[in-house]
Amino acid sequence: MRIVTQNVFGGPDVLEMVDRPAPEPGDGEVRVAVTAIGVNPLDVAVREGWYPMIGEPPFSLGWDVAGIVDAVGGGVTDFTVGDRVFGMPRLPGAGNTYAEQVVVPAAELLATPDALDDVQAAALSLVALTAHRSIVEVADLQPGQRVLVQAAGGGVGHVAVQMAKALGAEVVATASAGKVDFVRGLGADRVIDYREIDFVDELSGLDLVIDPFGGESVGRSLAVVRDGGVVASLLDVRDEDVVAARERGIVLDRIRIVPSRSALQTVVDLVEAGHLTVHVAATYPLEQAAVAHEELGRGVTGKLVLIP
Repeated sequence: MRIVTQNVFGGPDVLEMVDRPAPEPGDGEVRVAVTAIGVNPLDVAVREGWYPMIGEPPFSLGWDVAGIVDAVGGGVTDFTVGDRVFGMPRLPGAGNTYAEQVVVPAAELLATPDALDDVQAAALSLVALTAHRSIVEVADLQPGQRVLVQAAGGGVGHVAVQMAKALGAEVVATASAGKVDFVRGLGADRVIDYREIDFVDELSGLDLVIDPFGGESVGRSLAVVRDGGVVASLLDVRDEDVVAARERGIVLDRIRIVPSRSALQTVVDLVEAGHLTVHVAATYPLEQAAVAHEELGRGVTGKLVLIP
C-alpha cells in the first residue's frame, strides 16, 4: 500500500509517499480500505514539530478517516468486511490515516450513515468531537445561552456554530470578511469581521467562548465571558489566565479529545436531523498531501480532504 510519511520535522515538503506492506488487524481491530482522509491544523502542528504529540519522526500523519472494512481481527463483532465506517482513531497516539489502508480499533469507528458520503464523513470526526467536547461535555450549553465562536469559518468553528444553534443558543461568531456570509449562512445570529471590529469592545456576559488560538487570545476571551461561564481553548493556556479564570469562577478548559463512539453518534444524529453539515472546501489526491497542507496554511473555509 501507499502511505505518506516524514523523516524529519519541517514544512510541507517533508511529506513523502512510500510503499509499505499492508497492515494486518489484531484482536479487536479492523483494517480499513481508506476512501477519504480529513486534513486538520493538528496535522500541520505535528508535522512542523511545534506540537510533538507523537514523538520524533519518522512517522505518518492523519486521524480523520473514512473507508470500507476489508479485514477483521479476532473478537470483532461490530463490523464485517464491506461495511462503510468512519472515525478518528488512536488520538492522541498516531492514527496513521494518510494511507491507502489503516488498522483501527473497531471500538473507535462508527458505521457511516447514508446521510454522509465518505468525503463528508472523513471531514467530520475531529472537528465535530472538538465542538461536542466544548459545547456539550464542558459547557453543558442550554437553550437561550450566549456563545462566541471565534474563527467560525474554519473546521471546528463552522461545526460549533451549527451545534450551538441546534441546542438553542444565541451564537455570535468572528470571521474574516471573506467568510462572513458563509458563517451567517450557518445560522449565526451575529457575525463580526474581526479585522474591522474588536469583539472585546462589543461583547460581554457571554456564557461560553470557544477560542481556537490559545495563548494571549485567552485573556481576551475571558474579558467577554460572564463570571461562572466557560472558555474552551483549543490550544495551551497561560498560567496567569488560569489564575484569572479561577478568581472569577470561570471554567477554563484546554480542550483535548479522544475517540468516542457515543459522542460521534450524537453528531451523526444532528447530521441526520438536518442540523449539521460539514463543509468540504476542496479535495486532493493523497500524493498531494503537501499541497493540501500549504492550502490549509492560507486559511480554509471548512475542511480539506485527501483521496487515496
